[in-house]
Amino acid sequence: MDKKALLMKKTALLIVLTTLGLQACVMAPPQPVPVVVQQPPGVVVPPGVVYVAPTYPAPTVGFIWEFHPHYGWGWRHPQRGWHRGWR
Repeated sequence: MDKKALLMKKTALLIVLTTLGLQACVMAPPQPVPVVVQQPPGVVVPPGVVYVAPTYPAPTVGFIWEFHPHYGWGWRHPQRGWHRGWR
């Protein structure tokens, strides 16, 4: 066997071993864990809207967690209206 053929066989073997070795190292990125939030009783979620839990406590007594068509979820009082001045 001449040197050129031996070199080609070594190169092919090296490529195969490298490819097989790398397959064990390749990992898929971690997938995000879906967060499931239970909506409290009495909260009405419109069709096509995903419920989002409050990120801060109610401003005062009487505010209800509701969905605003433009701003999303927020606190609304029956007489005072939306917290943070939403209209």
